[in-house]
Amino acid sequence: MSATEVCEIFLADENDTLKLGERFAQLISPPLIIWLEGDLGAGKTTFTRGFLNALGYNGAVKSPTYNIVETYPFKGFNLHHFDLYRFQNPEEWLDAGLDELITADSIILIEWPQLGGDLAPPADIILNITINGSGRTVQINAVTTNGTKTLNKITE
Repeated sequence: MSATEVCEIFLADENDTLKLGERFAQLISPPLIIWLEGDLGAGKTTFTRGFLNALGYNGAVKSPTYNIVETYPFKGFNLHHFDLYRFQNPEEWLDAGLDELITADSIILIEWPQLGGDLAPPADIILNITINGSGRTVQINAVTTNGTKTLNKITE
């Protein structure tokens, strides 16, 4: 698979979205940046919940709309879940000090990354989730070599 190839998957229900998050979590390693794109209610946070639960996190997982970031420490890495939905301009990325969280030992999930403009870190993988009837369609695009290696493991 080339770094610009898109993989498309139909998710019939919320459980399928959780399972996709679980699949990603089982095969990832830091550093990795995943952009989560899609309309409100598309399933970005549901994907994240499946991801975190598969890593062993059992608490409530909500979109950090007001906090901007939730950090989940795991053995050997931190997972940072950003939600930029409330950003009025990209400079808020710098004001919030989010660059400090982008490290070689972190996994980053970013909801609404486009609101960070050029200040948001570039994605290794972009998940674009769209509502499709009662289900969802997710397009997964690996845009770096690291993203391609990860996506190849996930789609094997």
